[in-house]
Amino acid sequence: MARNLFGTDGIRGTANAHPMTSEMALKVGMAAGTMFTNGDHRHRVVIGKDTRLSGYMIESALVSGFTSVGMDVFQLGPMPTPAVAMLTRSLRADLGVMISASHNPYEDNGIKLFGPDGYKLSDAREMEIEALVENGPPLAAPQDIGRAKRIDSAQERYIEFAKRTLPRNIRFDGLRVVVDCANGSAYQVAPAALWELGAEVITIGVDPNGLNINKDCGSTDLGELRKKVREMRADIGIALDGDADRVMIVDEKGRVIDGDQLIAVMAKSWQDRGRLSGGGVVATVMSNLGLERYLEGLGLSLVRTPVGDRYVVEHMREHGFNVGGEQSGHIILSDFSTTGDGLVTALQILGVVTESGKRVSEICNRFEPLPQVLKNVRYKHGKPLDDQEVIKAIDESKGKLGRAGRLVIRPSGTEPVIRVMAEGDDERLVGNVVNTIVDALKGAAA
Repeated sequence: MARNLFGTDGIRGTANAHPMTSEMALKVGMAAGTMFTNGDHRHRVVIGKDTRLSGYMIESALVSGFTSVGMDVFQLGPMPTPAVAMLTRSLRADLGVMISASHNPYEDNGIKLFGPDGYKLSDAREMEIEALVENGPPLAAPQDIGRAKRIDSAQERYIEFAKRTLPRNIRFDGLRVVVDCANGSAYQVAPAALWELGAEVITIGVDPNGLNINKDCGSTDLGELRKKVREMRADIGIALDGDADRVMIVDEKGRVIDGDQLIAVMAKSWQDRGRLSGGGVVATVMSNLGLERYLEGLGLSLVRTPVGDRYVVEHMREHGFNVGGEQSGHIILSDFSTTGDGLVTALQILGVVTESGKRVSEICNRFEPLPQVLKNVRYKHGKPLDDQEVIKAIDESKGKLGRAGRLVIRPSGTEPVIRVMAEGDDERLVGNVVNTIVDALKGAAA
């Protein structure tokens, strides 16, 4: 059976258009609720969301679907994705749901599902839900219909959880922190956690109106954060995305620190403490070669997976790693979380800075990134990567790069686009290699 609903990270699309309609959300709630109500206890689901206008519509439909098949619903309100994963376990729920399209604009929305262990559902489980959506699950008897209620303590629970990931002696007194919450799900919890740990907190992106999530702010648009850090002479800038599972850092000079550098900081810190497991870290094929070389210098390995945090998490779980992530700032510290957690990652970085007594620029610039060029080629039909001229261009480019560089070519999982990325010591060569392959792909796609 083909996957019609679920993509690489749950269900996602334009709000009020298939599949992100209230009708489909109702069906998904009924199907997922049926799949997770198969025991003799009272079953429950927790639902969190970000600040998109369409979140109200999707939430109401999901609540109706879950309760109609006999599941009780705990509504958390605006909460980060990692908070939903944590509270699913903490509240002993059978299922967790996050309503969010992450770093996408407000027009989009999505549904992410977590099992009782706090991990995102497997492909097989998602396929089971799709089958139930198509076939229509049975409804509960009148006396078995579920109840729904708000959990008012959800924010406080998550803030305490995030703070407890730090050693008890760590405080941020004297640190001036600018935090950009992307007008998203962490607009209340992130500033509160930083303030309770003693920091002087300056906020950006904490005035959501349903339409401004990720708009000119957050981890995908750092212009305002960099400006504010320099203007306020802050020690650090922290940028989260709409559902706060990603983080990017700006140092006191206004320079951007991406996910690769954050992985390097955590790997070295945890190696020094003897808590790094797996003998290295897990990242994706997009992580910079400079990170790989830095880790090799520490005697650590870098294991690469396909793009997507679920692949990183799967490899970490299967092979015993506890640090992994993506260049985009999706960092997984599995000692604490089952998914990326932007706030927890930021607190850990601040902890390293505090203990060292050094500036963020000294702590977070661990290696010099190699020149990296990424271009996208859009096509209408066919399989351009099977074209003989494209295959020839790729083979010749690999030969030119040799062992001093990397070439990654992959079709997008969400749109008809082929992504071409190359990196190496010679910036001009890297650019020429990418352009050669792009030209061949355009010819094949014409």
